[in-house]
Amino acid sequence: MAARWPERLWIVRHGESAGNVARELATATGLGRIEIAERDVDVPLSKLGEEQACALGGWFAGQSLEARPEVVLTSPYLRARRTADIVRECGGFSAEIQRPTPDERLREKEFGILDRLTPSGIRDLHPDQAEFRRLLGKFYHRPPGGESWCDVILRLRSALDTLSLHYAERRVLIVSHQVVVLCLRYLLENMTEEEILAIDRQGDVANCSVTEYRLDRDCGPNGELKLFRYNHTAPLERAGAPVTREPDAAVAAR
Repeated sequence: MAARWPERLWIVRHGESAGNVARELATATGLGRIEIAERDVDVPLSKLGEEQACALGGWFAGQSLEARPEVVLTSPYLRARRTADIVRECGGFSAEIQRPTPDERLREKEFGILDRLTPSGIRDLHPDQAEFRRLLGKFYHRPPGGESWCDVILRLRSALDTLSLHYAERRVLIVSHQVVVLCLRYLLENMTEEEILAIDRQGDVANCSVTEYRLDRDCGPNGELKLFRYNHTAPLERAGAPVTREPDAAVAAR
């Protein structure tokens, strides 16, 4: 029976963004609000983020054509789309890929009234939400106008259905955001809330790090995706690109 999953699935967090840099500055200086001019969807990569994306493209380009991504799906956010474009420009994709395909279901977690606030800003401006988050936990807490991790997971279930319907036995790259990387792990590995939050507590997903799944055709009637590597930063390290792990500007309370 034919497999229902891609032959390979790479899930990559975008390169360092201007939001990452702004958040680090706000946290270091004790500010409650992260100062950045653009909408979250329009936040660009930093110069370092562009360097990281090219390093990742070089890593893919160092593999045979038969081992490179042949389908590329991205978050519609600029930092993710630009990361994918640079990977393509640096030779990382199969020749037939002209342009990565944006998919709104892969967008960043929405933070509503907590957008652009540091943890201290949330406590000062929205103490009720800080208490709700403490009581409910980050997995279930939904700020007004925003999403919980569960809300992200619900839309990602639909995205995985698209993978199985249209991209079975293909080589697929997803370029997205930190919470999306973790929530896809939750779904693909059939995790519990406790298991995925334990992984989250181990540290942030690095910019342009690679999480890779490979199809095991002998597992189950239609095969299963098995984790091959997680948060893999060797592509950056080999190219001499610095590794960064800051949350995005909107992710202070992720």
